[in-house]
Amino acid sequence: MASVYTESLSRLMAELGKLPGIGARSAERLALHLLKVPQEEAEALAQAIRDVKRNTRHCSQCCNVTERDPCAICSDPRRDATVLCVVEQPRDLLAIEKTGGYRGLYHVLMGRIAPLEGVHPEDLTVDHLVRRIKATGVKEVILYTNPDLEGDVTAQHLARLLQPLNVRITLPARGIPTGSQIEYATESILRDALEGRREIHG
Repeated sequence: MASVYTESLSRLMAELGKLPGIGARSAERLALHLLKVPQEEAEALAQAIRDVKRNTRHCSQCCNVTERDPCAICSDPRRDATVLCVVEQPRDLLAIEKTGGYRGLYHVLMGRIAPLEGVHPEDLTVDHLVRRIKATGVKEVILYTNPDLEGDVTAQHLARLLQPLNVRITLPARGIPTGSQIEYATESILRDALEGRREIHG
């Protein structure tokens, strides 16, 4: 059956459908919406996408996304460089940073260990984390992974790996319900979990 849409519109729907959480119906609605917006709005969106791909990189220290290297957090002399909070994704860093209650540095794993999904420690920034701890004066590492199976597996693996490095290894208090995500937790819950963190051993 022939498509009722033009070739360019069908191509736009196909590209939008590749985005996470966007199904065929949502891609169709978005494409038709973009067709109706003024030309300058559509071009501004296209330019924003080009700019973020051209200008965004990973910080050479914490692996967070940034437009300058090192990023604003790593280059801030007011941050406590002896404490390192390890998170799975940049969005987790953002959620914790919004609490205003943490003044240390971060390390972004860019994922979590999930063997069933084909994600192993070597696919993350784990080796970079180990080298960073060895080369700097880090005294405490907070393993702030998501409270689900993959997050727990990742935290346990890191705890065993970091134990010989003579650093204090801590986990946040369990204020976030099991199976939920850090990015959806309230700022007060994230802040309380940090303040109530406990030391663990690998």
